[in-house]
Amino acid sequence: MGSFLLTAFLFLAAGCLAVPIASALGLGSVLGYLIAGIALGPVLLSLGVDVVGLQHFAEFGVVMMLFLVGLELEPKMLWAMRSRLLGLGGLQVAGTTALIMGGAILLGQPWNFALAIGLVLALSSTAIVLQTLNEKGLMQSDGGQSSFSVLLFQDIAVIPMLALIPLLAIPDMADLAHGGDISHAVEASHTAVAHADPHAAPHADDHGNDHGPNLNLTENLPGWGVALVTLAAIGLVVAIGSVLTRPLFGFIARAGLRELFTATALMMVIGIALLMTLVGLSPALGTFLAGVVLANSEYRHELESDIDPFRGLLLGLFFMTVGALIDFNLLFSQFGTIIGLTLAVIAVKSLVLLALAIVFRLRGSDRWLMSLGLAQAGEFGFVLLSFTVANNVLPQGLADQLLLVVALSMLLTPGLFIFYDRIIAPRFANDQARDPDEIAPDGKIIIAGHGRFGGTINRILRGAGYKTTVLDHSSAQLDMLRAYGVKVFYGDASRPDMLHAAGIHEAKMLIIAIDDEHQATEMARHVTQNHPHVHIVARAVNRHHVYHLYAAGCRDIIRDTFDSSTRAGRTAFEALGMHPHEAEMRIQDFIERDRSNLVEMAQLYDPDIPAHENEPYVARAKELNQAQEAEIRGDARRFTNHTDRGWNPPTDKDAKVLKDQNTVPEGS
Repeated sequence: MGSFLLTAFLFLAAGCLAVPIASALGLGSVLGYLIAGIALGPVLLSLGVDVVGLQHFAEFGVVMMLFLVGLELEPKMLWAMRSRLLGLGGLQVAGTTALIMGGAILLGQPWNFALAIGLVLALSSTAIVLQTLNEKGLMQSDGGQSSFSVLLFQDIAVIPMLALIPLLAIPDMADLAHGGDISHAVEASHTAVAHADPHAAPHADDHGNDHGPNLNLTENLPGWGVALVTLAAIGLVVAIGSVLTRPLFGFIARAGLRELFTATALMMVIGIALLMTLVGLSPALGTFLAGVVLANSEYRHELESDIDPFRGLLLGLFFMTVGALIDFNLLFSQFGTIIGLTLAVIAVKSLVLLALAIVFRLRGSDRWLMSLGLAQAGEFGFVLLSFTVANNVLPQGLADQLLLVVALSMLLTPGLFIFYDRIIAPRFANDQARDPDEIAPDGKIIIAGHGRFGGTINRILRGAGYKTTVLDHSSAQLDMLRAYGVKVFYGDASRPDMLHAAGIHEAKMLIIAIDDEHQATEMARHVTQNHPHVHIVARAVNRHHVYHLYAAGCRDIIRDTFDSSTRAGRTAFEALGMHPHEAEMRIQDFIERDRSNLVEMAQLYDPDIPAHENEPYVARAKELNQAQEAEIRGDARRFTNHTDRGWNPPTDKDAKVLKDQNTVPEGS
């Protein structure tokens, strides 16, 4: 137990120290994890920690990543991006794979080795590139959008790669290995097997292959049986996502326990991964399909926010194990070769991307942004290298060389972006100056809460053509709204990670319509501090809640009963015999005075002191109340001067008709 706690502490401490420093230096979180792992390597070796076993456990983070990628792939978005997604992304993967494969064959590698190498190095780093583009404000440029399309296609392409790579396996790689280091690695592997104890308990080998109980149900089936079982498993995944998920999560949501929802989400992902393993398929394939099926589910954002922390921690652990396993003896012994291969990979990928940028008519610095930004190998390269070794596609020695190439290319990426910023972008600054594009006032509006208040706002906005993302945490409310065809997502909008999953970092407006006063205030405070570009329209449940929201930084505050109360007051005036014009004038005057007083009182209000104990607040409130009553009495003639002297007060019958006309159905 002590050694486990020590290992966990070391990994967490290294990550917490290295990642913030790397991010502050512009290196990104992935490189931070790699550096942390490099620093931990000697310590873990001296403690006898099974880093390889930890790495295979952490690879489940990739399974979760692909589930989240599937959740983002809404059919409408894919259709809108089809040209660049399939054309630009597809040609980049195919072209880079072909060129690197050809180069590997010229260097004496067998075709299957060469193909596997091409697939591994064709991918770029989604984590590094997207983070850098967002930090530099380049995501909305043509180069940024094209880069995103390529990265999205690469993430999708990992699925067929995981299915293809095992087909490249050769039983006896020692006979086909090229190069002394590769032969040595294979011979060492054979020697280890020869000296193994035949009576030892089943265990996992150095590549993480489990030699325990057989979990492949298709191993002894004929070809047609394997095909049927595989199709049935895929059909079951689709059925789970499209049919069973809604009642399952609806049932769980009624318990009102957030941790139970998280446990259910993890259970679903792990269960689907296990199902894929039982039929001999990649676990990532199953979770990816489940994510695609759930992309339009109302539980999509909640699933994303619940799974994402586990995905991030496991991927961080995976990258640290990669850093800890880097063979520096190999790097120093073949320094020239490794550096040469790294620069060659960057050059080949840059040329392919530059050619495609010209074909797809990217202009100026945008084509260089995409070409240089995506020139590195990616984090999925680590996963695929581990996968190739585990499936006897590449020998360990060659995989170690390629691992160094992937890691070094990622370490060089910040330098490529610096080169773009200081050399490329200034040269094209004048060429790209033009009038701003006309921006359509579309969506990016998040509504937190879909009760009577939030629901009315949603109908108004959508009726005017605006797109909204609605979050609500009531399962019963979701069932009711679904019957009327209203599209909402299940989720607790008071959680920062939930807001992030809903796109708060790109949103233009947040409408806070939830009932809970404390949660609404904390949500307003979080967004004003962390996303100041978002305009907040907040619902206040009472006057003191207005002051709390004001102190939290919100300036557009609506009291949920104020407008209806003033309407009721106007109707009461009319029923008492007052002319409608005079009633309206009195109500408008009351509203203007009240709003003016509200702003003044909000500045005196202290959330940390009860209102009745705040002496300046109480004194000013008394003064304003007395002044308002005196002004209203003194202005009575001003209102009556506009009345029609020939008008008669309404009778009881007229009052009843007026009441009926001003009554609306409950819940509208």
